[in-house]
Amino acid sequence: MDDTRQEPGVCCVIGAGDATGSAIARRFAREGYEVCVARRTAAALQPLVDGIVADGGRARAFGLDARREEQVGAFFDRVEADVGPVRAVVFNVGGNVRFPILETTAQKYFKVWEMCALAGFLVGREAARVMLPRGRGTLLFTGATASLRGGAGFAAFAGGKAALRALAQSMARELGPQGLHVAHVVIDGLIDTAFAREHFAPRVAAAGPDGILHPDHIAEAYWWLHRQPRDAWTFELDLRPSVERW
Repeated sequence: MDDTRQEPGVCCVIGAGDATGSAIARRFAREGYEVCVARRTAAALQPLVDGIVADGGRARAFGLDARREEQVGAFFDRVEADVGPVRAVVFNVGGNVRFPILETTAQKYFKVWEMCALAGFLVGREAARVMLPRGRGTLLFTGATASLRGGAGFAAFAGGKAALRALAQSMARELGPQGLHVAHVVIDGLIDTAFAREHFAPRVAAAGPDGILHPDHIAEAYWWLHRQPRDAWTFELDLRPSVERW
């Protein structure tokens, strides 16, 4: 392991939802990082922040629309000035919606593209801006099955996630030699959330305990990527249940 990576600092989780994003934030907080979690409504993050603090960690919540250039730039400026040096950034914004192609309006397509691709670009660029002068840092992008292949009804989501993957590849090739570890994580399978158990109950029941991704186990993989030594960096890591067909 690269021992210099143990230096205290900040982990930013953009798109800190109730499952994967929250689990990643808790995982980094347990290692002593101050986590700055962001989503469009900061108040929705308060239970997560309270839980991290109750466990002895440090966390702050931010309201952020990652599709807005000025907001993303201001977020990183504020974190660097008021919290500390950014060591890791996780872009975890979703956008998983399903529409038949004839019902996919330009507005719907553009909105999903904004969430997946444009927001990923803005977060990635601004994260690189603050981390590059230090010659180190980790930038992790959350992908999906749609990053690699488009499913029926998921034209907008696949377009956005495929664009995000291409962005991550370009950034990894450009920024890796400058000390920034850029990686893309393909989440291929159903994640264990309250939403999944409510709306996909038959599928969850049929899958069994090993057929659905646990957010804490996903978070462990993100932490592992951050801790990789520079001579053996992973660009793309795909995570799926053992019984998932692929």
